[in-house]
Amino acid sequence: MKHCCITPDWRSQFARLEGAYAPSTMKSYYADVQAFVDWCAGEGRPPFPADVDTVCAFLEAQGAEKAASTVRRRLYAIRKAHRLMRLPDPTHDEDINLSLRRVRRARPTRPKQAKGLTRDFLDAFIAGEPDTAWGLRNKAMLSLGYELLSRRSELVALKTDDIEFRTDGTLQVIVRRSKADPFGEGRLAFTSRTTAARIADWLDWRGADIAPLFCPIYQGHPIDRALSTTTVKRLIKTAATRAGLDPSVVGEFSGHSLRVGAAQDLLKKGFDTAAIMRAGGWKSVNVLARYLERAEHNVWA
Repeated sequence: MKHCCITPDWRSQFARLEGAYAPSTMKSYYADVQAFVDWCAGEGRPPFPADVDTVCAFLEAQGAEKAASTVRRRLYAIRKAHRLMRLPDPTHDEDINLSLRRVRRARPTRPKQAKGLTRDFLDAFIAGEPDTAWGLRNKAMLSLGYELLSRRSELVALKTDDIEFRTDGTLQVIVRRSKADPFGEGRLAFTSRTTAARIADWLDWRGADIAPLFCPIYQGHPIDRALSTTTVKRLIKTAATRAGLDPSVVGEFSGHSLRVGAAQDLLKKGFDTAAIMRAGGWKSVNVLARYLERAEHNVWA
């Protein structure tokens, strides 16, 4: 039976999480809980506290149109909302697990992965960059992002003070914060001499008084602020188009392609799992394995 209800002010409770979680996580929390609240309003069910039947019905309704990973994430958001409001949590009931299993079995899909920006693509993309200030920056970003196995958020978050030129002509870089390192303990990474030279060329043009390592360029002048993460995705797709790749291939690249491609190349070069995890800051072998699934690495060749 449908009935009306007054929805508690869940947003004010989620505001308590600000600063404790990444902005992207907070954005997902708000979107996922709002989706649940809206669905409950349409069904005439109270969202908080929700009962097991309501959550199960929501999950299975979402599973008809959303990926299983999205449905699972929304379950976690519902759980977090109940905990923040100190309400009875229905999400651990066995019927919830059964609903999730139905969702996964109804729409079996392989996790979507960006196309790897491997060495061949990297060389072609860098070669196609123009001899301009933008070209200097983009060459440095592509080269450094590949060798650090960077997520796009890590690449644009780098500060000039995070890099150190070593006596052997390479770079030492501190990646201070990442998805797998929310408390900013940081990880050390290193580069080739070629990448160090590209960074040096970019810094010679950019100048010394800019805090972010990579910055926007406006009317031929560097601007003292960080780039957005979308810049990395746009840079890669533009470079792929300039290299003459088919639009269908260009569409497979994303801001994550540098990390994927570099990991696949390290596998093909014979580096072991520990070395690849160390280079890219992975904490889980299972997560790394997903990155390597599409590596063109024939052990029998």
